Amino acid sequence: MKDYLKPTAFKRVVFFIISDLILSLITLYVSYLLRFNFHIEDKYLDTFLNVFIVLAFLKVGFLYLYRVYKVVWRFFGLIDAKNIIKAHLWAYLCFVAVYLIAKDIFIPFPRSVVVIDFVLSLLVIGAFRISKRVVIEHHDTQPLKPTLIVGVNSKTTTIIQSAIKSEIDYYPSAILSLGDDTTQDMYINDIKVYTINQLEHIVKKSNLKSAVITQTLTQNELKDIVDRLNQIGIYDIKRVKLLDSDDNKLEDISIEDLLAREPKDLDNKAIKEFIKDKVVLITGAGGSIGSEIARQCHRYEAKELILIDSSEFNLYTIGEELTDARLKLCNILDIDLLQDIFETYKPQLVIHAAAYKHVPICETNIEVAIQNNIIGSKNVIDTSISYGVDKVVVISTDKAVRPTNVMGATKRVVELYAQNVPSHATEIVSVRFGNVLGSSGSVIPKFKKQIQTDGIVTVTHPEITRYFMLISEACQLVLQASAIAKGGELFVLDMGNPIKIVDLAKQMIRLYGKEDEVKISFIGLRAGEKLYEELLIDENDKETKYSSIFIAKPTYYKYSQLVKDIEKLLYSNNPLNLLQKIVPEFTHNQDT
Repeated sequence: MKDYLKPTAFKRVVFFIISDLILSLITLYVSYLLRFNFHIEDKYLDTFLNVFIVLAFLKVGFLYLYRVYKVVWRFFGLIDAKNIIKAHLWAYLCFVAVYLIAKDIFIPFPRSVVVIDFVLSLLVIGAFRISKRVVIEHHDTQPLKPTLIVGVNSKTTTIIQSAIKSEIDYYPSAILSLGDDTTQDMYINDIKVYTINQLEHIVKKSNLKSAVITQTLTQNELKDIVDRLNQIGIYDIKRVKLLDSDDNKLEDISIEDLLAREPKDLDNKAIKEFIKDKVVLITGAGGSIGSEIARQCHRYEAKELILIDSSEFNLYTIGEELTDARLKLCNILDIDLLQDIFETYKPQLVIHAAAYKHVPICETNIEVAIQNNIIGSKNVIDTSISYGVDKVVVISTDKAVRPTNVMGATKRVVELYAQNVPSHATEIVSVRFGNVLGSSGSVIPKFKKQIQTDGIVTVTHPEITRYFMLISEACQLVLQASAIAKGGELFVLDMGNPIKIVDLAKQMIRLYGKEDEVKISFIGLRAGEKLYEELLIDENDKETKYSSIFIAKPTYYKYSQLVKDIEKLLYSNNPLNLLQKIVPEFTHNQDT
């Protein structure tokens, strides 16, 4: 029974033809009643059927030619209303011509009925067509949006069908083909296909307010089409993402989508072989980096996950996702508790992501930053060596390159310790990368909030630049680098080209369609902040078999001296001087 009730294009055409015939019969009869003050003489009724047959045939024919029967009922719009008017004009003009040529079959016939019926038919058939959309939008606070479908593929049809079934609040009015001119002027589910050169024309013609991208695009292609849509006034842009359930879900285009770089040499097989069936311990597992690494390790079939974090809420949050993981509430400065965890679970791989990373906060809490970032990391590394962990991966940062702030300097000390500690059978490596999109400390959430609520986006300097990578991609490359590590390396991820923060802010403002409402204010560099992050990859860095991963030149530091210098840091009244002694390239920038 359900199959009979399921809407199809054929059933829609039949339904509307029958409806139009019935409505045309009613309007013609009412026109006669109005013409004769509700008392029609029998002689006029004798030719009524002839008039109806010719007029109905012409109306249905022209409505069909103008593709009115191809329109999904709930998507009836202004263009379709214009087509109904055109169809009626031609139908009634042709009827007049037929009347003049074959007058005998219509006599007697009151000619004023044609004018009355034209008006009534136009009103009734038009009202019937728009009725469903009026009912839908009356009960829905979000009216249907005339939408451009970008891309010609199987998802295009799926999205149109979802709209027909009222599963989404969009109605497709046009389809844009990218790079395939063979589909121009064709129809998909009765919706016309246009080429990219016709973009501005169809947006104006169909009064399009939104777009749905169904085609898989590179970052540059996506950025280009989003920019072009923004320029012609379309800011409500969605993209289709295919879920595991084979259902299609619409998601907003995000700044992460526009900045993401897909690593060309991601080796999922190597990562899986490295992670599968291992007991993996992750510190800082509730943070942005740590939690994503935990997800990746789960995906690559780690035997057991031990997740350590000092934040109860963060640990709870990742635990809700990874229900089989062992959750350990532990501060890495508590070496006794740390040792108990290692003793209990005997991890084979340790990924150390716990750190204080917010530059201004570390600047005003120097002693605490040293304790957590240096001593805490030393505890994790030393405990791993003591318990014979196979491999330790230390997450580092681009701010450790010729640091100008306390956070970067402390991370550089950790890199030095990881490279020079006698590790025995334990392989210890560090992986250095720049900013990740979507992390808790990222500038993007801050910009989003300012655009939505403040009306002013604050940028420190018009020339400030940063490197960016998607958090999921960065974490996958971390694991990939770890898989090829032999111990003692400092790996550097290729972050591509740096991005101006002010350009990032402008792009986000355009995405929200608030170019006339939101302004950018420059507030000056903060304490310890660089104008330009150093190039991550130096000409002396060695290439690996993966183009996205390099090995930095090692730095020798006598281990016994390094331990003494770190101990002095704990009790010094001037830790900045000692940090500079350990990291000679550290030049503290205290400008605010």
